[in-house]
Parts: sequence; structure tokens; C-alpha cells
Amino acid sequence: MDLVALADFVIVARHGGFGRAARAAARPKATLSRRVAELEASLGLRLFERGARMLKLTEEGRALYERAGRLLTELDETAAAISSGGERPRGRLRISAPLVFSQTAMGKIAAGFALKYPEVRLDVSTEDRSVDMIEEGFDLVIRVNPDPDDSLVGRVFLRDRLVVVASPDLARPLGHHPAPAVVRTAGDRPIWAVKTPTGRATIAIQPVLTLSSLIMVRGAVRAGVGAGRLPVSLVSHDIADGSLIHWGDVEGGDITLWALYPSRRLLSARVSAFLDYLKQAFPMGTPDELAAYVGK
Repeated sequence: MDLVALADFVIVARHGGFGRAARAAARPKATLSRRVAELEASLGLRLFERGARMLKLTEEGRALYERAGRLLTELDETAAAISSGGERPRGRLRISAPLVFSQTAMGKIAAGFALKYPEVRLDVSTEDRSVDMIEEGFDLVIRVNPDPDDSLVGRVFLRDRLVVVASPDLARPLGHHPAPAVVRTAGDRPIWAVKTPTGRATIAIQPVLTLSSLIMVRGAVRAGVGAGRLPVSLVSHDIADGSLIHWGDVEGGDITLWALYPSRRLLSARVSAFLDYLKQAFPMGTPDELAAYVGK
């Protein structure tokens, strides 16, 4: 296979058209078109569906792009490492991280990493949805309790747990009387099961607020409008100073934060460096370590 033609195909696929690819690579459009046509002829496959105003990858073209793009990136990184005399992290590092972790800890982590590795350009996107790492061009994603995915591997770098907390001014109801509650989804169960020092217990709830962000939930709970289920790292300072009361640990409320990357890709120096930095930031991976980043 002609590696030059393969590299030209990857450039065109990445930019979504011959014109944009030609401008980005400072190469003649006709040359890129000819190279891609030669690659298609050598493979006996159509890699693009060509329309009057659009260029779309075929199924075979997408499969080739996903694999060839990663391999060519690895070759470039290896060549750069060899030429520089070592695996010095450099280049762009795109990370997707969940909202609460980004709001509470990612800024400090990103700043420390940037100071330690000035040749890496860190680009962090905040979102709770499941992203397509290959399609969207992420090098690493941080996710909470991710579903199994054969295409990704990774490691747990933090553990947390959910607790029920409330303002000291909000008395815990007795018996089956419901407690006012701040919830994240309208479909929350009317009973919260918790573990307390005296054993298992249940708390009946009556939702009074539905808020989509845990940061908003914490603010409302602090204001005394109702009880809430929150990560202990987010409220440990409030529990310690008495501004919130711990009603119990949520049963089944264990939280794991994973750093994930494509399983078929050799780790680049910059991804390895970021994983090592996470390990240094959270050596034991405990909620207390995350709470130190959260602050008051």
C-alpha cells in the first residue's frame, strides 16, 4: 500500500473535502484527488461517496480512516520522539471530562499539568454525554461509572460515594413522613435507602426542586430547602464544619472515575504523562483527596 496515498486519504477524510484538505496541507487539490483515486484503485474499494457539494466516507472508508489515522499519528509521534532524543510530551491533548469534576478539580489539574509540560497544548471539553473518541478526536476521556466498552481501556483514578445531607435547620422526619428533597431527575424514587452507624434505614422524600447540576443541588441543600444526595467529596467540608448534617450513605452509591483511551492505540507520551499526573494528584484515589481540590 502506498503510504503517501494513505496519508493523503487521511487528510481528506479528516477535513471532509479535497478543497479544505488542500488548504490545510498546502497541497494541490488535484494531487490529493489523484492520490485518493489511486488508493481506491489499488484496494478495489470506493472510500468516498462523491456528490456535487459533498464528500462522505463509505463504510469501508470510515473503517480505514479510523485505523489508518491512529497508525499515522503514532508514526508521527514516534518519529518526533526519536528526533528529539526521547519521549518528551508535546503536541495537542484533547480530553473530555464530566461537568462536576471539571467544575471542581479540572482547572487546577490542567494548570499544574500545563506548567509541568509546557510543550503540550491541553484542550479540555466539559460534557456528561458519552463521546465517540475516534469520531470526535479525543485522546482521553474521563467518565463516571462508565458502561463496559470493548474498544476502550483505562484505569480508575478516583473513588467517591453518595451521601444524604441536609441543613441543620431541616429536621429529619420520623416514621414514614417524607422529607423535602432536592433531586436531579423528576423520576427519582420516593424512598432513599441509606446506611447509618446504627444500620440500614429508609428516607421517604417529597421532591421540592429538580436541578440538573450537582453544584446547584449542593447550593439548594445548603440554603435549607431540602435534603439531597451528593458525592461526599463535594460536601465533606460542610459536614466537617457542621453547615450540613450527614443523614447516611446511599446504598449502592459508589462512584468510580475512569480515565479511558482507545485499546488499540499505543499510548502517546502526552497521554501517558497526563495519566501519571492524575496518579500524582490522587495517589490513593480517595474522596478526601478530591475534596482537597473542591475546597469550600
